[in-house]
Amino acid sequence: MNATAVLTRREREIVELIAWGECKKGVASRCHIAVRTVENHVRNIYEKTGVTKVNELSAWYFCTHYNIPLTMSPLIRRAMAVVLLAIFSTFINLESNNLYLRARRVEQLSARPRRSEELYLITA
Repeated sequence: MNATAVLTRREREIVELIAWGECKKGVASRCHIAVRTVENHVRNIYEKTGVTKVNELSAWYFCTHYNIPLTMSPLIRRAMAVVLLAIFSTFINLESNNLYLRARRVEQLSARPRRSEELYLITA
């Protein structure tokens, strides 16, 4: 991996989206460009950074973005991976709980009779 790779503004934007888990089609829709253009940018990024897989690209992005040395010992790398996994899984659990609470709220709101239905039931 090339830690000193110089990317264009658009390439940095695409790398960030891909590193956070966006697919190429999602990147294309967010950036308002064609999927083929995203593929061309990703090919150029792979060439500049010296990576061959999207997982390596994510690792390269986070290491360069958060100033983590690429030549770290395997033990420290694993420890950092465990810490990052714990942090991200906490956020994922919080978000899934939030989605669950929203779904419950929507169920409760849709279970209530509407105002017009209440009036109809009272007058009938």
